[in-house]
Amino acid sequence: MIELEGLTKRFGAKTAVDNLSFQVRPGVVTGFLGPNGAGKSTTMRMMLDLDNPTNGTVRIDGKHYRDLTEPLKHIGALLDAKAMHGGRSAYNNLLCLAESNRIPRSRVAEVLDLVGLTPVAKKKSKGFSLGMGQRLGIASALLGDPEILMFDEPVNGLDPEGILWIRNLMKGLAAEGRTIFVSSHLMSEMALTADHLVVIGQGRLLADLSMSDFIQQNSRSYVRLRTPQQERLKDVLHEAGIDAVSVPATGALEIDGVPAERLGELAAQHQIVLHELSPQRASLEEAFMRMTADSVEYHAHAPGTTAPAGAATAAPAWGAGYEATREGGE
Repeated sequence: MIELEGLTKRFGAKTAVDNLSFQVRPGVVTGFLGPNGAGKSTTMRMMLDLDNPTNGTVRIDGKHYRDLTEPLKHIGALLDAKAMHGGRSAYNNLLCLAESNRIPRSRVAEVLDLVGLTPVAKKKSKGFSLGMGQRLGIASALLGDPEILMFDEPVNGLDPEGILWIRNLMKGLAAEGRTIFVSSHLMSEMALTADHLVVIGQGRLLADLSMSDFIQQNSRSYVRLRTPQQERLKDVLHEAGIDAVSVPATGALEIDGVPAERLGELAAQHQIVLHELSPQRASLEEAFMRMTADSVEYHAHAPGTTAPAGAATAAPAWGAGYEATREGGE
């Protein structure tokens, strides 16, 4: 288990992480979400004692990371796949980590095989593609067979087969009772992987709840109906005390707060033909955008338009990334 209590990090006048408290529990994949500049990377770095908090504490199974003996056997992390020594082979990169934590040499070959890098084990990692480097970083996280795993953007650079593999790996490890904490900007992938969500904005906790509860609480659910007998259906619904909203763009009716089964039964009772009867629920992306709308630091806008009043001017991708790193905002 990972426990954060009152975690705060300031870089000069900028507060990157603001009194953050939550727990990452075993047995589920916990997704860590937030807009650019929300403080996610800074939080994960403090978990591993790479940055010292201004206030607050982080404990890994009840201990600070720096107090763990042979830490790779307790927690494995992928924060930056490029952190590997480019002049060493994949095998030797992992061997150095294994020897520093008294992990058997045989484990190096095991994780290389697990991530699919056995054919290039003797090649220098500086020649690796982005996806191969990512696999090597994942192998380093798995090296000590830890009970806790942290991944920052684990699917970055992976092909579709690799994305499916890492998704199933994380879910399988969680099913074994391990603690899995993963940060990603890919909402579609997070929706398929995470069971629980921790969402932050401007360094503060916005949500700590299950995936289903997060979507339900931050989105609108409704039923969409399409029929060639729309006026007749509207009369039937009105008689039943049900309000329906017409959507000219789609030619459909939208109804809140009434189960699809009830609507289908009403239509059948009055012999109304339905071309569509579909419950609609927002995606994780839509729910995330709704929750974090007031916490976005960089607001992009279309060419020839101006940013909304009070919104920060959007920086180029390299500029935003530089500022986030320099200030510790991401």
